[in-house]
Amino acid sequence: MKLKENSSAQKLRGAYYTPPPLAEMMVELFSEKNEIKRILEPSCGDGVFIDALIEENYNYRIEDVVAIEIEEEEAKKVEEKKDRMPNLRVINSDFFDYYEKNKEQKFDLILGNPPYVRYQYLEEEQRELMSDILTSRGMKANKLINTWVGFMVACVNMLSDQGSIAFVIPAEILQVAYAEDLRLFLANHLSKITLITFEELVFPDIEQEIVVFIGQKGDEEKGIRIIELNNLDDLRKIDVESNGFQKLQHVHEKWTKYFTTPEENKLISSIRSDFRMQTLSDIALINVGITTGNNKYFSVTKKTVDEYELSSVIRPLIGRSAHAHSIYFDEKDWRKNVDAGKAAFLIDFPEVDYNEYPQKHKDYIQYGEDNKENAGYKCSIRERWYRIPSVWVPDAFFLRRNNLYPKFVLNRCNAVSTDTMHRIKFNDGIDPERAVLSYYNSISFAFTELCGRSYGGGVLEILPSEVGNILVPKLDGVPIEKVREVLQQVDEIVRQGKDIEQALNIVDKEILMDIIGFEQTVCEKARMIWKKMQHRRLRRS
Repeated sequence: MKLKENSSAQKLRGAYYTPPPLAEMMVELFSEKNEIKRILEPSCGDGVFIDALIEENYNYRIEDVVAIEIEEEEAKKVEEKKDRMPNLRVINSDFFDYYEKNKEQKFDLILGNPPYVRYQYLEEEQRELMSDILTSRGMKANKLINTWVGFMVACVNMLSDQGSIAFVIPAEILQVAYAEDLRLFLANHLSKITLITFEELVFPDIEQEIVVFIGQKGDEEKGIRIIELNNLDDLRKIDVESNGFQKLQHVHEKWTKYFTTPEENKLISSIRSDFRMQTLSDIALINVGITTGNNKYFSVTKKTVDEYELSSVIRPLIGRSAHAHSIYFDEKDWRKNVDAGKAAFLIDFPEVDYNEYPQKHKDYIQYGEDNKENAGYKCSIRERWYRIPSVWVPDAFFLRRNNLYPKFVLNRCNAVSTDTMHRIKFNDGIDPERAVLSYYNSISFAFTELCGRSYGGGVLEILPSEVGNILVPKLDGVPIEKVREVLQQVDEIVRQGKDIEQALNIVDKEILMDIIGFEQTVCEKARMIWKKMQHRRLRRS
């Protein structure tokens, strides 16, 4: 790619070369397809896929092999392989430029590992070319789009009627919002989709979880299948055809749902339509936590409060997920964080003339400027960098990034939070304790995993809109005394660091089954879905 300056060459090019065993496996999948006559490798790098093609004796039975590579030195290395593959054509070019001039060409097999380059590292010309590729197919182009998305769309456009594509791409394709148009595009243009995932990182240097995407055009739609492997060693014994296809929905959706079985998906669908359920967005406003622009500067300890005499401009803060040890977050819990030396105060400088600030406050602001704490983008665009916007006290917090499960925490001490947590404001007439208790059950935990995404290292990340999609049971008919009794039990389990399944057992039995009327099998199957999705995520930690 043509790329901007001021970053590492590897980061700019998105060049993380494919391990030979993976390239060999991908090539071997198509070794018995005699109808393959033309092959394209759109970003060939050091030629690992060309080597794999030669190893599988594609070199003399293929009419044309086109290898594109932007880096001149790499292209020359691949050119040297022509003595073993006579029909190889190496083109030293940017792939998007090549596509613009050759988009009508068709290939029977397109394979490779497209570069993972962020939008901001592209030159304006490259952005325009990728935008044209996406918008010409009815897709949105925005600043979140990565180049591998453009590569996939362009290459699917260049497939022959029965052609196949095999790419190494980020596992982001399964779940991120910016790829939802791509998922729909692929569902609409390919008859078969196979995703091969790995428990261990294939590229440990960048901690990037990848999948092998295999798509095929054809007249008969088969759907999607997912094959889960532990590591590259499992490639030796892989049997792709042993996995059946699931019907693929032609809608904007996450593909993580296909890690569940058709029977499990039937249960999920029935729960979605159950009148006893509602989404969290039905009962609350869900917003990101306070964007300080510099949490380290604005989130302070008692020592800093005393040193700069900040007591008149601070708010109680629940600043990190590690500070939330309970369901009820009250004054006592906050004081415990303060006494432990945690950054449990948020500085909220008032909207008065700077000259009216006490000298100690001015000193702290000057300290920030001396250390360039104001240089970050969010701070630098403010009229007064040290005044945080949109500070309000929520009814509850929902943790953004989590290990075992996200906590839903009631705010009982007028605390605020940074953007490590989401702020929850319940609608008028919604009882906060009922709302929070409704989340702690097997069904809602299953939907939490389905709605969120794996954020590297096994962490579950869930954004405000995704929190809003979590289904929870309606507890309007549950006596408030019972709600409080059970919620106190859940709170005690969380405070003592016990297994959260103990809490789910109580809520499932005493609320979902005994009062609302859900069958035990529904709760048990939902628990299995939650554990399955959680286990898959945690294996990457």
